[in-house]
Amino acid sequence: MRKEKRSNRKTLRQVSVRSVLAFKIRNRRGYATMALGFLTEGRTLSQAYARLVKACRRKGLSLPPDALPKLRAI
Repeated sequence: MRKEKRSNRKTLRQVSVRSVLAFKIRNRRGYATMALGFLTEGRTLSQAYARLVKACRRKGLSLPPDALPKLRAI
Protein backbone atom coordinates (compact mmCIF):
# COMPACT_ATOMS: atom_id res chain seq x y z
CA MET A 1 0.00 0.00 0.00
CA ARG A 2 1.50 3.32 -1.09
CA LYS A 3 1.12 6.61 0.67
CA GLU A 4 -0.32 9.49 -1.30
CA LYS A 5 2.06 12.31 -1.99
CA ARG A 6 1.07 15.61 -0.48
CA SER A 7 1.83 18.81 -2.24
CA ASN A 8 3.72 21.45 -0.25
CA ARG A 9 2.46 24.21 -2.51
CA LYS A 10 -0.40 26.36 -1.35
CA THR A 11 -2.64 28.18 -3.74
CA LEU A 12 -1.73 31.82 -3.34
CA ARG A 13 -4.46 34.45 -3.17
CA GLN A 14 -3.78 37.35 -5.55
CA VAL A 15 -3.46 40.83 -4.01
CA SER A 16 -3.34 44.09 -5.97
CA VAL A 17 -0.45 46.55 -5.81
CA ARG A 18 -3.04 49.22 -5.03
CA SER A 19 -3.42 47.78 -1.54
CA VAL A 20 0.26 48.57 -0.82
CA LEU A 21 1.22 51.81 0.92
CA ALA A 22 4.81 52.90 0.24
CA PHE A 23 6.40 55.91 1.92
CA LYS A 24 9.71 57.54 2.83
CA ILE A 25 10.55 57.14 6.51
CA ARG A 26 10.97 60.48 8.23
CA ASN A 27 14.21 61.25 10.10
CA ARG A 28 15.77 58.02 8.81
CA ARG A 29 17.32 56.64 5.70
CA GLY A 30 15.09 54.32 3.77
CA TYR A 31 11.58 53.44 2.71
CA ALA A 32 8.74 51.39 4.17
CA THR A 33 5.88 49.45 2.61
CA MET A 34 2.66 48.32 4.28
CA ALA A 35 -0.06 45.93 3.14
CA LEU A 36 -2.60 43.75 4.94
CA GLY A 37 -0.94 44.09 8.34
CA PHE A 38 2.63 43.63 7.10
CA LEU A 39 5.24 46.38 7.52
CA THR A 40 8.64 46.09 5.86
CA GLU A 41 11.57 48.48 5.62
CA GLY A 42 14.40 48.74 3.14
CA ARG A 43 17.13 51.06 2.02
CA THR A 44 15.44 51.50 -1.36
CA LEU A 45 11.79 51.31 -2.38
CA SER A 46 12.42 48.19 -4.44
CA GLN A 47 14.15 46.45 -1.51
CA ALA A 48 11.27 47.26 0.86
CA TYR A 49 8.74 45.99 -1.69
CA ALA A 50 10.72 42.79 -2.33
CA ARG A 51 10.69 42.09 1.40
CA LEU A 52 6.93 42.70 1.48
CA VAL A 53 6.39 40.26 -1.40
CA LYS A 54 8.34 37.61 0.52
CA ALA A 55 6.40 38.24 3.75
CA CYS A 56 3.06 38.01 1.95
CA ARG A 57 4.09 34.81 0.19
CA ARG A 58 4.76 33.18 3.57
CA LYS A 59 1.13 33.82 4.56
CA GLY A 60 -0.39 32.57 1.29
CA LEU A 61 -0.77 35.91 -0.51
CA SER A 62 0.70 36.85 -3.87
CA LEU A 63 1.83 40.33 -4.94
CA PRO A 64 3.23 40.97 -8.44
CA PRO A 65 7.03 40.98 -7.94
CA ASP A 66 7.84 43.26 -10.88
CA ALA A 67 5.40 46.14 -10.15
CA LEU A 68 6.51 48.82 -7.69
CA PRO A 69 3.85 50.73 -5.75
CA LYS A 70 3.59 54.49 -6.06
CA LEU A 71 5.34 56.50 -3.38
CA ARG A 72 2.84 58.34 -1.16
CA ALA A 73 3.41 61.31 1.10
CA ILE A 74 2.34 60.92 4.69
